Amino acid sequence: MSSEDVKTNESAVSTIVNLAGEAKLVHPPSLELLSICKSLLAGGVAGGVSRTAVAPLERLKILLQVQNPHNIKYNGTLQGLKYIWRTEGFKGLFKGNGTNCARIVPNSAVKFFSYEQASKGILWLYRQQTGNEDAQLTPLLRLGAGACAGIIAMSATYPLDMVRGRLTVQTEASPYQYRGMFHALSTVLRQEGPRALYRGWVPSVIGVVPYVGLNFAVYESLKDWLVKSNALGLNEGSDLGVTTRLACGAAAGTVGQTVAYPLDVVRRRMQMVGWKDASSIITGDRGSKAPLEYTGMIDAFRKTVKYEGFGALYKGLVPNSVKVVPSIAIAFVAYEQVKDILKVEIRISD
Repeated sequence: MSSEDVKTNESAVSTIVNLAGEAKLVHPPSLELLSICKSLLAGGVAGGVSRTAVAPLERLKILLQVQNPHNIKYNGTLQGLKYIWRTEGFKGLFKGNGTNCARIVPNSAVKFFSYEQASKGILWLYRQQTGNEDAQLTPLLRLGAGACAGIIAMSATYPLDMVRGRLTVQTEASPYQYRGMFHALSTVLRQEGPRALYRGWVPSVIGVVPYVGLNFAVYESLKDWLVKSNALGLNEGSDLGVTTRLACGAAAGTVGQTVAYPLDVVRRRMQMVGWKDASSIITGDRGSKAPLEYTGMIDAFRKTVKYEGFGALYKGLVPNSVKVVPSIAIAFVAYEQVKDILKVEIRISD
């Protein structure tokens, strides 16, 4: 046997031994799969915690969005919360939150995970295009990554959002009662068909682009700016405290929801179309008590402005603003804190 053959055999044996050693250290699931699971878990926890914390304001926002303009029971945030407490008690403040969490937990998990993966992919393409291996994501690229994440997460969980809206709107006065999320899903499927579960999907997806995109872009860009400008005497991203991250998240949420809110109103109203037993039905002028029918997103915009004025596109904005500031802030901070606990790297630009 030649010396070259011996060297080749020794190299092969060495490779096999090394692989065997690595196999002993890495048990299934693989490290990559484990990292994905931890990332999804962190996103799910962030969504559940943040949404439960603001559940009463979330319900009030939806009730204001679909309230009959000819039978207004409350106008303001405090007035609306007091009305719900007086008529439905403490449980009324959290009505629909179980369904909401069942939607937001997977939605948040997919959203944060998708943003990480989209950011990595976009950053790789950006570096290839510019030829700069040290290039970092710009605010515009972060906006694109956030938009991709929002569209994926929204599309994956939209039927849950649709029935959550109906569960939130129904009261004791509703002629027909959904008993829960799965009962609502099956009822809508049976009475209105599969397409009803995606009613309002187009404005939802359009709204997600600026909303989620701006959330991530503003949050990540603010954090980077604080570090690079040494505004608070910071040198490392890990030095950002919880209070600073909460402030960045609050700013991100405020910008995103203000831009996208009219689309959220239209989406919610389109979801109510076809539900003949809704306790609060959007109607046309005072001469007609028939519920409005929308042929599409543009028609919903037109009729809302025609019958109720431009301000109707921002119904519920105040409780939503009060809700969004802590909700987005808590979600971002909870996500990063959970990932820190799970020992998963959180800086996607590295």
